[in-house]
Amino acid sequence: MKHNFGAGPCILPQEVFKQAAQAVLDFNDGLSILEISHRTTEFEAVVAEADKLVKELLNVPSGYSVLFLQGGASLQFAMVPMNLLGDGQTASYLDSGVWATKALKEAKFIGNVNVVASSKDANYTFIPKDFEIPADSAYFHYTSNNTIYGTELFEVPKTNVPVVCDMSSDIMSRVIDVSKFDLIYAGAQKNVGPAGLTIAIVKNEVLGKIDRKIPSMLNYQSHIDNDSMYNTPPVFSIYVALLNLRWLKSKGGVAEIEKENKQKAEALYREIDRNSLFKGTCAIEDRSRMNVCFVMENAELEKPFLKYAEEQGIVGIKGHRSVGGFRASMYNALPITSVHALIDAMQSFEEQQAKVN
Repeated sequence: MKHNFGAGPCILPQEVFKQAAQAVLDFNDGLSILEISHRTTEFEAVVAEADKLVKELLNVPSGYSVLFLQGGASLQFAMVPMNLLGDGQTASYLDSGVWATKALKEAKFIGNVNVVASSKDANYTFIPKDFEIPADSAYFHYTSNNTIYGTELFEVPKTNVPVVCDMSSDIMSRVIDVSKFDLIYAGAQKNVGPAGLTIAIVKNEVLGKIDRKIPSMLNYQSHIDNDSMYNTPPVFSIYVALLNLRWLKSKGGVAEIEKENKQKAEALYREIDRNSLFKGTCAIEDRSRMNVCFVMENAELEKPFLKYAEEQGIVGIKGHRSVGGFRASMYNALPITSVHALIDAMQSFEEQQAKVN
């Protein structure tokens, strides 16, 4: 058995794989999901149900549109300022990691950017706090979960300016108040579905307030007006996302999965803090539930432990190349039994080292 702690594309429920595999062979009267037209009533029903489930699972208020887009969060880095940052205006960004840095870099191509705070000097091991967001900001942007460094921001910063959030790695993992946001975007390949799909949740009234001419494909309004089918959408990715959203609803929704995610994270962090061989890498109060980052007290043991873990069927825990160490990504579909398997491996490796020494 493999225990998949990959950071993304990542683990999805086995039942979703089976249903998706069947649809590849026969989705509609002998036609594969890979070959049907996106203009068919059958696929329009897929998009409509996916839209409905996103709104239901996140309790999205009226006045918001759910979009199924392409290009990943990386394209959103440019779409956000192109649609929200007017000439002469300044957008405020929180720099909490690599993806936040890339987002603000793209915004600088469009207009002025104010970095309200950064933890770069500490290698992004904590979430900056007590920063001020200028009242005249066109919007405030932050990344809720930092996959590379293992930090997560659970409280929405207080401000009266429009709030934009990149939730690529923790959307659907915990209950959020969508009404506090004007735009949420997320690459689907963590908790929602396979790579190739990006979800955006847009407050309709935040659009149409700048004079800039926006290319149609980069204009949120184009996609809203065409029900996410301005051009050919990522059909298969949307369908698999729908299956995954159905699975999440069947488990009791976001509130129930949040309980499971808390249990998984607490169990692993408890072992990291207890085990004499390991230590966490970020501020305790900012520890991510999705991406648990840790290192060995003795760096020379990292490769031996990685090899040992792989022998136990544990895959995907090698840390990002920029920081090293280990990263256990624990998205919604990862069962707690896999977390216990990792904990068992850490404990048995500790016992082995004690005998050697």
